[in-house]
Amino acid sequence: MLTRPRFYDALALGLFIHLATLLMPGHDDVIAWKIWSFAASHDVTAMYGVGGSPPTRGLVSWDGHETSVNYPPVFLYEYAVVGRLYRAVYPAYPDSAALLVAVKLPVLAASIGLTALLFFVVRRISGRDEPARWAALAYWLNPVSIVGGEMLGYVDPLFYLPAIAGLALAYFRRPWWAGVCVAVAVCTKPQAILIGPAFALTLWQAGRLTAIAGASVAFSGTLVLSILPFYARGALPNMWLAFGSFDARRDTLSALAANLGWIVNWWLRAREGLPEWGFPGAFLRRVDNPLSITRFRELGYFDPRPLARVAVISATAWGAWLARRSRDLPMMAAFGAFTVHAFFVLSPNVHESHQLFEVPLLVLAAALRPRFRSLLAAVSVIVTLNINYVYGAGLGMGWNVPRMMTSIDLSVLLAFVNVGVLFWFARRLWTEAAA
Repeated sequence: MLTRPRFYDALALGLFIHLATLLMPGHDDVIAWKIWSFAASHDVTAMYGVGGSPPTRGLVSWDGHETSVNYPPVFLYEYAVVGRLYRAVYPAYPDSAALLVAVKLPVLAASIGLTALLFFVVRRISGRDEPARWAALAYWLNPVSIVGGEMLGYVDPLFYLPAIAGLALAYFRRPWWAGVCVAVAVCTKPQAILIGPAFALTLWQAGRLTAIAGASVAFSGTLVLSILPFYARGALPNMWLAFGSFDARRDTLSALAANLGWIVNWWLRAREGLPEWGFPGAFLRRVDNPLSITRFRELGYFDPRPLARVAVISATAWGAWLARRSRDLPMMAAFGAFTVHAFFVLSPNVHESHQLFEVPLLVLAAALRPRFRSLLAAVSVIVTLNINYVYGAGLGMGWNVPRMMTSIDLSVLLAFVNVGVLFWFARRLWTEAAA
């Protein structure tokens, strides 16, 4: 049994680890967060661009770097606060260690907030401290919360804190506040929409159409308020143009993600390499580059995107059917995690970080349904390895797991395992729904 002193010691250890990673360089996007925080601190509503016929795509610059913006408004508002606080202390906005820490601090704050949220939600449901402490530490000390947070500069905790809060509020029959929280999540990073099916089902179980209507009004109102400053500035068309840029980047079977697309990428590249490398050498080579969907179609294959959408929707609908009679939050969280896993494994152009959201949802499920704990452990290892073999401990730091220590590239084996875990998850969801 985890006593209170040991629980506090574990929390302190986690805080030390999280704080220690703030000064690590992170991945490529950390540079973008610095540029965006600088631009947002000056004129946040101009970041997508303003006006033009046709609308122009906005560019922001800082310290010799220039980039465009494609994240939703709430994220920009958050980093406008970061930028203004940093500029108040350092008016010249130098590229310092303090700036590196500043752009990572919101992630640390969100991780602390999510740890507290998991603790209090689980304690309220169970009425006991033990599962609540387990939930808090299962997230706070999870390697995913470290490599997928402050260490590499991923900002995902900023959206899954309000997303999971919205799910919990829906369960506790607070549909209006639930709608606000989920809208904030979606306006922070669009991937938060994956909580939608579990959120809708939770609302239905809690209050039927009345709850769904209340949450929908709150969601829509929050969405409108978040974009209103851009509308007033005349930058709404530019915002849509920026969001449309996602389509231009959706031309890979897998963007270094351990999923079905990466397996297809490996298989096709190996087959093309047979004349030069022979068998089995062609299948035992390292796979470094994603295969574009354009090239996939040039080889005579079909566009996989429509089929992938049908597969994800079908898997999600099946999960909803299983969970439809459940009235407990852990089962809804498990359904949400299953939706994320299905999306990650079956969709093309998914990035290595897009499975991060599954972990805190599984923590919430496993805290009160212990049979999900082995699944949580497996997913945590997969997500950590998937991120590590891409970025290691950060740009220029190394510490990447040796991908060729296995006969077949570890990234390929990891993809096969992750596909297998999807079926394991489906079976576990079926078992738990019948329990």
